[in-house]
Amino acid sequence: MNAQPFTSESYSEDSRERAWQEVLGGFGLQSLAGRAALPSHATAMCRASSLGVRLGRLSAEAQALRPAPSRPAPGGAGLPLLVLPLEGGSVLHTAEGRKILGTGQFLLGPRSGDWQLQFPRGLRALVLAVPADVFRGRKVAPLHLIQPLIVDPEGLPDVLARTIEAAAQALDRLSEPEWEAVAQSAAEWLLALASERAADNVDTPSGRAALLQRLYASIERNLGSEGLSVSEIAQGEGISERYVQKLFEGTGDSFSHYVRERRLQRAWHDLVNPAESAVPISEIAYRHGFSDSAHFSRLFRERFGLPPRELRRREADRQSASVSTGGHRGWPQQALVRLRALQGRVEGGERAGVASGRGEARPAPAHAPLHHHLAVDASTVHWGYFSRSLKPLIEIGSGDAVTIETLTQHASDDPERMIRGDAGAESVFHWTAKAKNVDRRGAGPLDASVFGRGAGEGFGVHICTGPIAVRGAEPGDVLEVNILDIEPRGSRNPRFAGQVFGSSVAAWWGYHYSEFLTEPRPRETVTIYEIFADADEPYAQAVHAFRWEPQADPFGVRHALYDYPGVPVDLAGVTLRREVLKGIRIPLRPHFGVIAVAPREADLIDSVPPAYFGGNLDNWRLGKGATVYLPVSVPGALLSVGDPHATQGDGELSGTAIECSMTGTFRVVLHKKADTVGTVLTDLTYPLIETPENWVLTGFSHPNYLAEFGANGQSDVYNKSSLDLAMRDAFRKVRRFLMTTKGLDEDEAIALMSAAVDFGITQVVDGNWGVHAILAKRLFEP
Repeated sequence: MNAQPFTSESYSEDSRERAWQEVLGGFGLQSLAGRAALPSHATAMCRASSLGVRLGRLSAEAQALRPAPSRPAPGGAGLPLLVLPLEGGSVLHTAEGRKILGTGQFLLGPRSGDWQLQFPRGLRALVLAVPADVFRGRKVAPLHLIQPLIVDPEGLPDVLARTIEAAAQALDRLSEPEWEAVAQSAAEWLLALASERAADNVDTPSGRAALLQRLYASIERNLGSEGLSVSEIAQGEGISERYVQKLFEGTGDSFSHYVRERRLQRAWHDLVNPAESAVPISEIAYRHGFSDSAHFSRLFRERFGLPPRELRRREADRQSASVSTGGHRGWPQQALVRLRALQGRVEGGERAGVASGRGEARPAPAHAPLHHHLAVDASTVHWGYFSRSLKPLIEIGSGDAVTIETLTQHASDDPERMIRGDAGAESVFHWTAKAKNVDRRGAGPLDASVFGRGAGEGFGVHICTGPIAVRGAEPGDVLEVNILDIEPRGSRNPRFAGQVFGSSVAAWWGYHYSEFLTEPRPRETVTIYEIFADADEPYAQAVHAFRWEPQADPFGVRHALYDYPGVPVDLAGVTLRREVLKGIRIPLRPHFGVIAVAPREADLIDSVPPAYFGGNLDNWRLGKGATVYLPVSVPGALLSVGDPHATQGDGELSGTAIECSMTGTFRVVLHKKADTVGTVLTDLTYPLIETPENWVLTGFSHPNYLAEFGANGQSDVYNKSSLDLAMRDAFRKVRRFLMTTKGLDEDEAIALMSAAVDFGITQVVDGNWGVHAILAKRLFEP
């Protein structure tokens, strides 16, 4: 079985909780939700072996896990569940009280009983479930009855924890044989660990179970010996033969019957193993203690109802059928396994009534709409981060318009053209050896104790104007932001009066950075453009370019790379290339790269990776006439706008667009949660873009990386993003959109996606990579 990904983004609100409980139910667990009033988000990657070993990597909102009541575990009762929290702070609650799991500790939890494991800061954990069937007929003592145990990561527990952590990271990349080997090993180690812990008191039922388990293990090691006897096993454990027999009688079995049963079971598994298909039946019989192949065949027929040869033939037919009907491309794993085995032997012997603002029903504001203006200066911006704790600059009502001035963080690439003489820009960028008006630039530490770049460390780079509170906005509502107009901000320097400029950096975070053909390799290049917004066909044209040379900021910190925003470039210290992109006019697509509401998770959030709250969407379709709908997560919504772009291509390959300061006018409409039912905004959990012609759905590698990765989210998202994950998220969102708002069934939705939905790469440079899906409205016109 392949790895099975799960995301709550695939499900409508009324089915999301049920789907999550089904995921947990596969492990014999149940969720007790925490913050039920907030939109739930959950992801999982789970994989089960052919014998039922199940490993899962789970991420979700704060909640508690407990054994699912009256739910028989697949494959028998099995071993205790292993739950490994990926962050400290989880709390075990039992009848005896509560215990906090430290970093690295994990829980061995019985599959029944009154216990629960609480994750107050969000669920991020690995879960391993091992059913009894994994041991291929080998008996497993009732170790699942032990009490919950918190295990320290030392010795075998450390090996087991590291193994499942590594396996969980590669769960969707392991081949079938690799996964089967890992799963079986983890099962054996969990069995050994559970047996060891149960043996602490041999006079208790769990202690006798552990002794019996050691006997089973000793028998397994010696099954190939034809002379295996009860005396040999008893002597190895230092107990009497009679006590061995008594232990077996307590299970309703006898020693001799158990040995024969185990030999036949192991022979059965070898016969159905594709890697053993070329091994003679007589050899399989001999390796499991049967010296007479005829006697073995007779016992085998009596036990399984068919002879060994017939079992092997049927299994070969089943394997062949499964390959031919599975839609598999490339070599089937089973065929490769058989091929390697033979080579080894040779070599070695949508919606109902949409609030779209285009002639359709929309909520009426409770007041006469007002027009607000938010100018840009050092007191009205937050640089490089979002925060639920920021005090709003103004409060507006639903239906109000607001004009917001924004600055590009790249204005310092050419201060003469983009800062000098501009009071707002000079206020924001003011930085001398003694004073820096906007000190924090990024979500990093203020003391720059990580890399020493500067306050905030550049962990987030965008100058955001705001935040703006929307009166009455509450978590669960949707904020509609209509872009009414966009005007470039002209140079205020008398030398360049009336001209508009922008900058683009081919930076170290660009997709291209490791792929240079020519020297020097690698390198960063800054290109300054003039923006001709009033032309009949507006365009940008390069003025000059220069390769980044180490720059010292006013505090004396040397920046060998373009690693901290707003460092003023001394053009006298670089070599300007004036003949660049000669004769090329780049058509404009004015838009805002950042439109965001505050995320609910942490107090300081890096502005670079986009997510459910919007943020650094970097989609050029967010221009004049477009609308973006954002799910509200905090009271007041706290809307911010920034990262203005003159134009950008899909992908934003080099790391930036043509970054140009601009002023936008927006109309903001609040949709209360109850009013979204039956519309395209029903259960909206992601940024949804609307243009006059299309719906544009935004997919990300990790749609809520803050919930998925927890405390490490702002680091892990940069390391674990891919276009494959972003494409899958976009697909799931379009499927859900078509099924919940257009009434299509799943087959219809998939057919329409393949025939009429355009998927495109939004960006591959923002940490959380993006794929968007464009759905034409005309498809649903009568």
